[in-house]
Amino acid sequence: MRHVPYLDASGTVRRGTIISSLTLAGDLTQRPDTHVVHFAGAYPCQANCSPIEQIRHQSGSYDLGCGVVAQHSFSSKPVEGYRDYHHKMTTYAAILSGPAALVEDGVSARVFREPEEEEDSVFHYTETASNRVGIGALAERLSAERVAIIGLGGTGSYVLDLVAKTPVREIHLFDGDVLLQHNAFRAPGAVTLDTLREAPKKVAYFASIYGAMRKGIVAHDHFLDEGNADTLENITFAFVCMDAGAAKRAVVERLESIGASFLDVGMGLELDEGTLGGILRVTASTPERRDHFRANVSLDESDGGDVYASNIQVADLNALNAVLAVVKWKKLRGFYRDLEGEHHMTYTTDGNLLLSSAA
Repeated sequence: MRHVPYLDASGTVRRGTIISSLTLAGDLTQRPDTHVVHFAGAYPCQANCSPIEQIRHQSGSYDLGCGVVAQHSFSSKPVEGYRDYHHKMTTYAAILSGPAALVEDGVSARVFREPEEEEDSVFHYTETASNRVGIGALAERLSAERVAIIGLGGTGSYVLDLVAKTPVREIHLFDGDVLLQHNAFRAPGAVTLDTLREAPKKVAYFASIYGAMRKGIVAHDHFLDEGNADTLENITFAFVCMDAGAAKRAVVERLESIGASFLDVGMGLELDEGTLGGILRVTASTPERRDHFRANVSLDESDGGDVYASNIQVADLNALNAVLAVVKWKKLRGFYRDLEGEHHMTYTTDGNLLLSSAA
């Protein structure tokens, strides 16, 4: 709520902005989940220029995203809570503007402004999760990305599930396979029997599922290889979820040539004495650090001695491999704190051991 009148410490009438988190069910507001608001402006005062202490909560600098920076948060809670957002916002507006109205006749928060332009969002409905916890500015660090997910098998499909919930501009899906029975048991969500009978292409299926939530999903119904790797030309980041071989080498070389950062994932599980065990791997390559990549990632067809060549996969480890990769991507983009700058990590299942190294 912009242009809310209030008095500053000098007794001057000023205008500030009240900011609240928003709880939505689709396009319908629900009862407010918190009585706290943020405020952009100087600390508001009474008519005698003393601070309005009864609403004091915290002061600082709060970057809430979309260019909104607050200096204070206020707390005023009715006995039975706020009925709705009209009740909440008008209550705070009255508290702030009351002293201003004593100083200047006719001052009001009701200014009948023109509606603001619709936000240019990649989502079909308002994303409220980030701003509820004050990380909207961090989420914006991902918004310019054009991400490629190369391979929509078990791990790649979970990568998509996580990346789709971020504000990246575009998500390009590369896979030439059809969606079959075994895919349904190591991918997020629940595939219907009717869908499996249709045997849709993976990229078409996943694009339709996540297209219900967001825009910018581009389905490429083919595998990448040396003949079409130039499709990656405008990609800013890639998740490489494909087997070793000439095609993977071509993809890696193309990503390096265009200066893109990327992550390669690998999983190797073996059945031994009646239990599964093995290793998950995530290896990053950035323009500033590439030398380590080929020492940790095989680009050639396996001769059978490579643990990552084992094709045993289960959904929980596919999901974990994807989570490790997406967390590292967010570290590289400054969303998560990164003290070590690791570019290679492995997780060993039998000892629950996570190891990482800068190179």
